[in-house]
Amino acid sequence: MISDGAQSAGRSRNAVQLQSFTLRKAVVQLSRSVLPMNEAFSALLRQGAHVLDAEMTPYYQDIYDHALRATERIDGLRDTIESILATHLAMQGNSLNEIMKKLTAWAAIIAIPTGVTGYFGQNIPFPGFGQTEGFWLSTVLLVGLAFGLWLSFKRRDWL
Repeated sequence: MISDGAQSAGRSRNAVQLQSFTLRKAVVQLSRSVLPMNEAFSALLRQGAHVLDAEMTPYYQDIYDHALRATERIDGLRDTIESILATHLAMQGNSLNEIMKKLTAWAAIIAIPTGVTGYFGQNIPFPGFGQTEGFWLSTVLLVGLAFGLWLSFKRRDWL
């Protein structure tokens, strides 16, 4: 079962991703409305067109300037949303790397006793076979090796 803390962290991660996708969709819809205005007003204000009255030209020029500024803001918003999503994905990657590092360290700690007991479990008697001291010596050796590896990983901040 997943703990409540892990579930809420997963929900917040998904919420950031979902919200960034929603924002990106809204910005795309906005740009679909604004970008054609730039082209239309640019065509109206072209020097040889003579479509507009001379007294109305400054007003259309003002609208064209506003449309250009809106386009620049939309591009800025799009870049901001992309950087938020990229940062979010990088944070997820870093979190996954930390988890994998810890799992690898624990697998290495478990591999030491498994490898040693597997080697001596094959028809090769362990040192001190058949003696009580030999059993305890091998047990202490296995636990000591595992603890030494654990301590080494702990110092390197892998655990």
